[in-house]
Amino acid sequence: MTSMSTPTAHPNEPSRVVEQLRASVDAAFPRIVEQLADLVAIPGIAWEAFDAAELDRSAEAVAALIRDAGIGDVRILRVDNAGTPGGPAVVARRPAVGDRPTVLLYAHHDVQPPGDPSLWESEPFVATERDGRLYGRGAADDKAGIMAHIGAFRALSDVLGDSFGVGVTLFIEGEEEAGSPTFRSFLETYRQDLEADVIVVADSSNWKVGVPALTTSLRGLVDGTIEVQVLDHAVHSGMFGGPVLDAPTLLARLIATLHDAAGDVAIAGLQGGDHATVDYAEADYRSDASVLEGVQLAGTGSIASRLWHKPALSIIGMDVPSVALSSNTLLPRARAKFSLRLAPGEDPQVAMDAVRRHVEDHAPFGARVTFTPGETGSPFRTDTSEPASRLALDALEEAWGVPAVEAGMGGSIPFIADLTELFPSAQILITGVEDPDSRAHSANESLHLDEFRKAVLAEAILLARINEGGLLGDQG
Repeated sequence: MTSMSTPTAHPNEPSRVVEQLRASVDAAFPRIVEQLADLVAIPGIAWEAFDAAELDRSAEAVAALIRDAGIGDVRILRVDNAGTPGGPAVVARRPAVGDRPTVLLYAHHDVQPPGDPSLWESEPFVATERDGRLYGRGAADDKAGIMAHIGAFRALSDVLGDSFGVGVTLFIEGEEEAGSPTFRSFLETYRQDLEADVIVVADSSNWKVGVPALTTSLRGLVDGTIEVQVLDHAVHSGMFGGPVLDAPTLLARLIATLHDAAGDVAIAGLQGGDHATVDYAEADYRSDASVLEGVQLAGTGSIASRLWHKPALSIIGMDVPSVALSSNTLLPRARAKFSLRLAPGEDPQVAMDAVRRHVEDHAPFGARVTFTPGETGSPFRTDTSEPASRLALDALEEAWGVPAVEAGMGGSIPFIADLTELFPSAQILITGVEDPDSRAHSANESLHLDEFRKAVLAEAILLARINEGGLLGDQG
């Protein structure tokens, strides 16, 4: 892969090219928003219960936009998952000139289901502008990421013309919201087409409106189920209750051992620490997370570290009878599904084994505990000393006019581990178009339009700096 050197221009001293890019993005922005609205209108959902034809239509629309931007090599590709075709991905390639670097731009065109329509203030698949925000399913996650890539590429082509020699590959996935079931196979099948020096994943969030962020760490993820059994079959609670506790009660006691009195995860052997370098005010967190008044926050250390650098365990489902279907019986078994977010640097298999040991060692009253491991996803940490990271942070500062935050993300993007493993020499950047009020996956998902404009400009500046850096690297 091609080496890169950081240009000498300081972000507080905008170059002529940056000002030209700013003007180009501003002039094209109404068209960018209009095309984003057209994408929002296509309900492409990669879940079996939804019309697959809409997902195909979404891929075709993205392919047409990329061709219109000036890239002729555009294909819609998919791989099979146990005989079932995966979601349609759009792959477009414009080769580098000579030995210039190649940048892979990732986003996804599939979206979450809309959910309860009564919770939306406007139609979920009709992009609606209110108070400087564009509302609609996928407006932020992640069709804005697609248009950020396309808008940035157009601006570079407009301003640099033939001197824009960096190779550009767009990889627009079509099944991310369904868990990317064929992602690894797709990378392995089309690895040569996707090889790059820098990978930009536009699927994260900025710090807040007015302050950009480069996501520099992600927590990993393991999940699974815990079943508690105490009886061979259900029995009458009046005739037999007292000497033996029912399975839901014992499951609750077992779940209670997963956290200590302060609310920190109490599973031995897990990594974590108070490493955050920025402050996330408690009032802001309470507002962003919609925490009810009077509810005490769990855990110790800074809010940011609890979100980014410590494990977090949630019970996300339980198999017990509903209240409506309950009867006076001692239930023989109960089951819960856990989701454990891992600190950067944690090994998912080590974490899974730690959970297994904990629940087996803490079986209440000798109950039979069955642990079933589920999915795993590795954490991620960016080396911010690498040239691409420095270029990205400078580009964000130039676009927003304020320094960018190096932020972690409490969530996980499991496919980042696949990118890291299969493209070990690539520098991976995780950028975003969202803000804390975007409500991705929820009703009234929205995109702050002025922040979006800055995100398009920042990516254009990043590509321009890589273009300049590649030339310096070639000469050095």
